[in-house]
Amino acid sequence: MIRIYTQIEQGKAWTARYRSCSPVFACVLGFTETGLIPGISAAGLTPEDRKYTAIADAEFLYYGTGRKPQYPLPPLTAGASPVLISRAVVEALNIPIYLFNAGLPLLPAIPMIDLGGTPARCLSHGHALELATVQHLLEQGLLWGERLAANIQKGYVILSECVVGGTTTALAILTGLGINAVGKVNSSHPVCNHEQKWALVQAGLEKMRQGAMGNGHRASGKGKKTNSQFPIPNPPLLVAPLQLVAAVGDPMQVSVAGMAIALSRSCGVLLAGGTQMLAVYALINAIATAYALSWRPEEVVVGTTRWVAEDPTGSTVELAQLVGRSCINLGGIPVPLLATQLSFADSRYPQLQAYEQGFVKEGMGAGGASIAAHLYKDWQQHQLLEAVEAQIEWLLSINSH
Repeated sequence: MIRIYTQIEQGKAWTARYRSCSPVFACVLGFTETGLIPGISAAGLTPEDRKYTAIADAEFLYYGTGRKPQYPLPPLTAGASPVLISRAVVEALNIPIYLFNAGLPLLPAIPMIDLGGTPARCLSHGHALELATVQHLLEQGLLWGERLAANIQKGYVILSECVVGGTTTALAILTGLGINAVGKVNSSHPVCNHEQKWALVQAGLEKMRQGAMGNGHRASGKGKKTNSQFPIPNPPLLVAPLQLVAAVGDPMQVSVAGMAIALSRSCGVLLAGGTQMLAVYALINAIATAYALSWRPEEVVVGTTRWVAEDPTGSTVELAQLVGRSCINLGGIPVPLLATQLSFADSRYPQLQAYEQGFVKEGMGAGGASIAAHLYKDWQQHQLLEAVEAQIEWLLSINSH
């Protein structure tokens, strides 16, 4: 039920270490106006729907089928939200849930830890977030990573995300860190919209470069009151990582990076996602290098779904290998890429069968939750499928009334 695609021995050691261990599920939610561009994402039928995707998914993850939602799951072009997979696992296995607001435009109807971030502007502006906000989110991520780790005796944290348009900001971060990710990222579309993503990323990075040359205070943080704990590295990297996030990133990325750094010091970390979490891993390595933050990379893996790892319109495995080489160049180690082998080919619901046609693929830690179900309770294909189908059965019955 789990396949290791890169760094096989390291991945085997991680899965062996945390087999039968009880995990904690944390989800960091954010927003980028990049996700409102027509056609950029299939995680919501219209741009208006996509404003509600993260808060609707978070509400379903938290309450499940227990009550009528204030924010129903938005309609998709095809398929069903991956939160059905995550909820099926955390509900059946009684896994604790922590939800974090890194920067949402609307407040969810659930208890959530506010990290004090803001939604990001479209990355094409080259000024997605204020540098002070990015620094604050890194601090909060480090803080909450320590707090989560304090409650874990022997186990790991599934660090998941929900950011509509996040694979495009991931492409921007990877490119800014010098990783050739063009044409290799994934998307919620059955055929990835690489050209659209790349045009936005090129525009954003070009404006970032223009700003750095003609308006140095934006690139360096001078002229604004910023936290000196994270100064510009000297000598600088290709791009200073926090400045890169401020230019073309989203609020989830730096928050999860901080959490993972702190968590890795005392427990395992399963970065639950595909392209977005590979970008976060590259960012972790760059941040730790730039600001001399201690962490244990051998405790961190990226876990996703088979639909992402084997997406014929992306190159996830090659991207993981490129991220690994980039980390080695900075003195780090490559990350193992794991994926659940969950299949919906035999599902009786067309909404789940759509995953086999390339729709949706991943989100809300669906792949990580499925990996955890196998590691923790040795769940097999039929158990996962039955649990997810029970969720969608309820959802369809509610929607029919």
